[in-house]
Amino acid sequence: MKVSNWIANEATSASAWLDDLNPATSEVIARIPRSTAQDVDAAVQAAKAAQGWAEAPERARMLRAIADALEARIDELAELESRDQGKPVSLARAVDIPRAVANFRFFASAIEQETLEHHPMPGALNTTHRKPIGVCGLITPWNLPLYLLTWKVAPALAMGNTLVAKPSELTPLTADALGRICADILPPGVLNIVHGLGPEAGQALVEHPYVKAISFTGGTDTGRRVAATAAPMFKKLSLELGGKNATVIFDDADLDEAVPGAVRAAFANQGEICLCGSRILVQSGIHDAFVARFLEAVGELVVGDPADPATDVGALNSLAHRDKVQGYVEGAFEEGAKVYGGGIPDLPAPFDAGAFLRPAVIADLPHTARCAVEEIFGPVVTLHPFDTEAEAVEMANHVEYGLAASVWTRDLSRAHRVSQALDVGMVWVNTWLLRDLRVPFGGVKNSGVGREGGRWSMEFYSENKNICVKL
Repeated sequence: MKVSNWIANEATSASAWLDDLNPATSEVIARIPRSTAQDVDAAVQAAKAAQGWAEAPERARMLRAIADALEARIDELAELESRDQGKPVSLARAVDIPRAVANFRFFASAIEQETLEHHPMPGALNTTHRKPIGVCGLITPWNLPLYLLTWKVAPALAMGNTLVAKPSELTPLTADALGRICADILPPGVLNIVHGLGPEAGQALVEHPYVKAISFTGGTDTGRRVAATAAPMFKKLSLELGGKNATVIFDDADLDEAVPGAVRAAFANQGEICLCGSRILVQSGIHDAFVARFLEAVGELVVGDPADPATDVGALNSLAHRDKVQGYVEGAFEEGAKVYGGGIPDLPAPFDAGAFLRPAVIADLPHTARCAVEEIFGPVVTLHPFDTEAEAVEMANHVEYGLAASVWTRDLSRAHRVSQALDVGMVWVNTWLLRDLRVPFGGVKNSGVGREGGRWSMEFYSENKNICVKL
């Protein structure tokens, strides 16, 4: 199949094309545009022409219509997401696509509940209005393709902006499906989707003078380049970047909950989630008991055909990424670590050509080792014992990232104390990835700039204007 750019609700062709591969089989499943700066400019011009496209009640109605259309196609979209990304179909059907639906419904309701702020003063009244920014550029990654795209599209549309989105060239299929859906619902030019490579199409979008805001989710190194381009142009900028998150398990934790919670945090979506708990810190009193149960649970995870309902771990997103992840595991072994699991599984054709990797658990390395401080973004987790609460906090905060953490303890005072001490943007206590769309999402240090979610997204995708009227 051929994937098109969507510009002003029209499927447009390209002068050059890229192959889109199924990571589970390495077969070519689509051809996508290798868009140029001219393609990006056409999309931006369409978005610029469409500004002022609808008032808030009509925008809310359209967002709900998009949600309904996505929900009606959950099975189809889940299969597309799996073929494109490598994740199990069951995960996409149960989590990824429903979250995309929820994003549109949430922000449809949010814009209906938006109110003006009034600040009376002696002899005058201030009223603060929100107005759209204008043309917004959205750049999204390959790990949660539709979910993270809609996480940006929904609030940006709710606030009345027009958009140019550049999804990952590795996972274009559900973005294309969203473009087709929105072409039947939104006015021309409101949502434009341009495919291509980051240094080409992505760079052209970031540096375009008519694009007033950039929201980027992806790797920290790429985020630096986005910031270096956007900052001198005084664009609004939101960066959701990498993570090296700690799962901190204290002696009093309920292992019946902590073990499966740590397994899920480590290996959900093949470990390809910025929020994954890829470092497990375990207090010495329960270390051996936890590790024994953890390794047993990891050993039961099924790696294989993403379409099989029994599969827990699908393919990584590409052979190149699989080799990079495997390189970390091999490097840890050479440094003297104990490695449990890992390696390329023996799978039947056509999956023998896919980017599969067994979950790997690495022990007996210091918490300062390369595997324990660099973002691997795959099914690899490191184990580290600690003795005291202070030691756990020091180990957790050692890395350059500060996105998220989870803390497992029955002691409520400790839960609050440690959560406050962790230098991250989000902490879960006795759970992981329990999301409320009203709360802020984002990190500190090298994990990003700004927050998404709820009113934080609505603030980012709007400009405040204060009007002072003398009475």
